[in-house]
Order: sequence, then C-alpha cells, then structure tokens
Amino acid sequence: MEDQCVITKKIMVAAGVFAPGHLGELTQLVPFEMVDAALAATGAADCRVRQLPARVVVYLLLAGCLFAELGYRKVWSKLTAGLGELVMATPSEGALWQARVRVGVAPLRWLFDLLRGPAAAFTAGGVRWCGLLVCAIDGTTTGCG
Repeated sequence: MEDQCVITKKIMVAAGVFAPGHLGELTQLVPFEMVDAALAATGAADCRVRQLPARVVVYLLLAGCLFAELGYRKVWSKLTAGLGELVMATPSEGALWQARVRVGVAPLRWLFDLLRGPAAAFTAGGVRWCGLLVCAIDGTTTGCG
C-alpha cells in the first residue's frame, strides 16, 4: 500500500446567503475576489447595498451560460436552491433583467480575457499539430429573442 498525502488549501469565501455552497461550484472556479476585481476594473461595482449585488448578478450570468435554455428566474432558482429557509430576495424576471443591464457586459468580458489565457498567434509554432492549425469550438450559441 502506498503512502498517501493530503494537501489542503485555505481559501476566502463569501459569507451569508451568497456563500459558495449557495452559488454552487461557480465560486470555486471563479472566486468572488476575481469577480470583485472585474467589477472594480470595469467600473461596475455597486455604489450601495442592493438586494441583487453586482457580484451575484455576474454569477447569475455565468450560470445563465450553463443553463442557456432557461430564463433568468429558473437560473436564479438553481443558484439559490440550497438556501433552504434563509430569507432571500425573490426578484421578478424584470428585476433580474434590469440587474443584468446595470452590470453590463464589461465585467464578463474582463473575466473572459483573464480566464481564457493568452491568444495564440497564427504564426506561433505551438498552435500547429501535424501541420494543422489547432483550434477549439465550445459549442456556445446565442439567440435573438
């Protein structure tokens, strides 16, 4: 039998109703400090305390990409399903849409640019394999209306 080693990592997480357990695995992949940095860098950070903080709206939009076939209310329900009896805002579809508009696209673009890594140049040797250009298509689609 091999010796086993346990590695633990201490991380900061949001407290209260928006803790990682309530927002699912998204906060493990995109930590709240990273979202806060994106909001600050793009000027989209909240100026006041809201029932739908900008940080949570970013996670709503990220989750919306995972559940593209659902509307904002159903995505919100998935994000807050683990809250149980905790008092939580129950925003309407319109309120969620307004929050999305308030936050805008800039924080998501900032996060994408950070997380995607450096773009490969067509002339770089590392982007070809067996003489073919290496590329990936994620299958994400967007619809109008």
